[in-house]
Amino acid sequence: MPADDLTPSASLTAKREAAVAALADVPREPGAKKPDPILVADDVKRHFGGLLAVDVDHVEIQRGSITALIGPNGAGKTTFFNLLTGFDRANSGSWSFNGRSLHGTPPFKVARAGMVRTFQLTKALSKLTVIQNMRLGATGQRGESFWRAMLPFTWRAQETAITERAEELLARFKLDTKRDDFAGSLSGGQRKLLEMARALMVEPELVMLDEPMAGVNPALTQSLLQHVSNLREQGMTVLFVEHDMDMVRDIADWVVVMGQGKILAEGPPETVMSDHKVIDAYLGAHHDQSLAELEQELEAGTLTEEEPAAAETGDGR
Repeated sequence: MPADDLTPSASLTAKREAAVAALADVPREPGAKKPDPILVADDVKRHFGGLLAVDVDHVEIQRGSITALIGPNGAGKTTFFNLLTGFDRANSGSWSFNGRSLHGTPPFKVARAGMVRTFQLTKALSKLTVIQNMRLGATGQRGESFWRAMLPFTWRAQETAITERAEELLARFKLDTKRDDFAGSLSGGQRKLLEMARALMVEPELVMLDEPMAGVNPALTQSLLQHVSNLREQGMTVLFVEHDMDMVRDIADWVVVMGQGKILAEGPPETVMSDHKVIDAYLGAHHDQSLAELEQELEAGTLTEEEPAAAETGDGR
């Protein structure tokens, strides 16, 4: 794809249609089995003291699709990401990527396996330049060896190839003019783009994005949206956490909903958005009742004290 070509074409549309078709017969229920899952997780639990932050019985991510992981604040989405990618340890459970178990695998080995992630708060190395940040994203660099580092002829050609790939990605993400700027001088949106571009240096099969739109200037939102869509068109699978429901409707082929650490619902965006369990998770089970009605039910003994509190906070906590 040319570096400046971000306009969807017929072939791009066909890839989304293929992803939707693959999911057409999948049951609209939590833990539904997929025809060709790239990532499978079973009985994953994470406790923080007495709090059970993640309690996922079973979830599968379909290969070649864009899957959104949504839920209210505190639902356990980022913690689940951290567990799958080795940045945190689960108390129990197992998960596999391409049939290979990743339980207990450190983050750098997870990335080498082809599963990379970005962070809600970007991890750009601010005192390095943009191109240096990009070079660091490549794996298997010969010059990282102490002895080989003193023999430039053993790694010079590889570094040239890595730099060329980095520059191609910077051009695609419209960051080529920032090539020699310090990463710390970039705007929040530009850092998101840099982190996404750097993740692609690994040539991953699965890209996991944690709130890619959080803190992004509206002027860059559409560009980021298109970049996420293009990951699928380039043959990658995407799993992303997002609170922007318009974005989810626009680009997600499938939606997984988390609430209080559990998978509450799954399905296409239009199905999930109308699911009463999803609405309740975001707004509380009594979101459509007035305070007077809630008080009457409480006095009659048909509503517990905890339920109105959940309705008022909107996240069940």
